[in-house]
Amino acid sequence: MPISRRLLLAGGAGIALTGCGSNTGRGGEEGPGRPRLSHWYHQYGEPGTRQAVGRYAAAYKDAAVRIEWRPGNYDQQTAAALLTDSGPDVFEVAGPTIEQIQAGQVTDLTGLLKDVKGEFDPVILAPRTYRDRVWGIPQLVDTQLLYYRRSMLDAAGVRPPQSLDELVDAARRLTRKDVKGFFLGNSGGAGALGGTPLYAAGLSLVTPGGEVGFDDPAAARTLGKLRRFHTDGSLLLGAPTDWFNPAAFTQGLAAMQWCGLWALPQVQKALGDDFGVLPFPPDGPAGRPSVPVGAWAAAVSSRSAHREAAEAYVKWLWVERTDFQEDFAQSYGLHIPARASLTARAGRLKSGAAAEAVRFTKEHGYAQPLLWTAASQTAYLDALTRIIREGADPGGELKAVVRKASAELHRVRSRG
Repeated sequence: MPISRRLLLAGGAGIALTGCGSNTGRGGEEGPGRPRLSHWYHQYGEPGTRQAVGRYAAAYKDAAVRIEWRPGNYDQQTAAALLTDSGPDVFEVAGPTIEQIQAGQVTDLTGLLKDVKGEFDPVILAPRTYRDRVWGIPQLVDTQLLYYRRSMLDAAGVRPPQSLDELVDAARRLTRKDVKGFFLGNSGGAGALGGTPLYAAGLSLVTPGGEVGFDDPAAARTLGKLRRFHTDGSLLLGAPTDWFNPAAFTQGLAAMQWCGLWALPQVQKALGDDFGVLPFPPDGPAGRPSVPVGAWAAAVSSRSAHREAAEAYVKWLWVERTDFQEDFAQSYGLHIPARASLTARAGRLKSGAAAEAVRFTKEHGYAQPLLWTAASQTAYLDALTRIIREGADPGGELKAVVRKASAELHRVRSRG
């Protein structure tokens, strides 16, 4: 996904939370045959999550697990730590990235899923699979949705948008003196949407064959339409919170907002039944509804002094302890469990907007491809920002992105 949606942007060093024993992190032994393991997580925004992962670690008896809660730029911290012998044994990751896999920085975890691989949605497993080997175990699934305020749409005579053109028109018609039609984040939308509009146009970031998936006139046509949110004055900008927080929507500052499933409990508490959810609507004759999905995953550092023990711990937590997996997905915010059997019995996902979100994810979900690198993402988001906010020519901007992304895809494919 474009950014760590639930990451609190706070500075400072990592906070160590001892899960079991009086250990000091990676390396050494905690009693006879009982290794010490360091397990890193990014800083979640949902209250209780940090205490929960500490509780899980404390329940593991075959190693002394030290949880480290990492504020700040987690991806950057992790990438640097993997180059040293003082980094984590086990770490949470949105990837791993293709570069981390090709550099041998993470271990092959395929064997851990031998008996349960079929339970994981292929869309979620694919970005963690390289050369038929799995390099990260999905922990939970996050998705993004279009939230709309039923009463505001009814008052304006606007139906829930079923196409991108209808979404642009609805945002304009819903805009009033004190209410904007749409909130896509304070940056104007690029960081929130990422590749979602391309998939809504029937395209993709990367084709199954490993080529650029948006070298098509339809891409420029669709992205050009996003500029109309700005020219119509229908976008909320300068809100007290950004797009991954539903406050702007629940406080009535915008009639529609692009946000995450994780925010649904807050929206329900504030608005009751006065809201609905939709996928990002399709655009053009080949278009389709688009739902971005992502998953934090557990990975094991190849530099770990206790690789076998680290892998055993990951298997215990994210394969065997289904009770912890259900708790992690359902008790802190709202998320979809990574495994189909757990989703099927998740009571909070069986009705209303939550059930709709699960259906949208299953029918229309896409994940950012493994071969889509950070350099390609930066080039694309920079171009999308210029198109949306500055009115830059979509065709010219995309030609430059296609060149950059093609070079990146060639680079990673050639490394084997």
